[in-house]
Amino acid sequence: MDLQDQLKNLFPDHEMSPEEEIEAAAHQLYVQKEPMICKFEKRKGKATTVIEGYEGSDEDFKILAKEIKIKLSVGGTFKDDSIIIQGDYRDKIMVILKEKGFKVKRVGG
Repeated sequence: MDLQDQLKNLFPDHEMSPEEEIEAAAHQLYVQKEPMICKFEKRKGKATTVIEGYEGSDEDFKILAKEIKIKLSVGGTFKDDSIIIQGDYRDKIMVILKEKGFKVKRVGG
């Protein structure tokens, strides 16, 4: 006896309502006119890539940071209105951001 049959036995007068389909709306990121800055820094002897200059909301920037980290399979953080990615991934990050419609400027090296 499955769960539906058990529920019918417990509540014989209850009528099942048709299940509504939930639409998953894709979140649209704010695409700005000014270019974002993608630069290389060394912090405590380790190579890091820093992305700055996003004019949208912090939540959108956090979503963007998460997408970049997942696509590159690297660690990183969102701190002080910038995304900090572990390692030198400027070229790959610039390609990802350009595919999303952002303008990106490479700074340093």
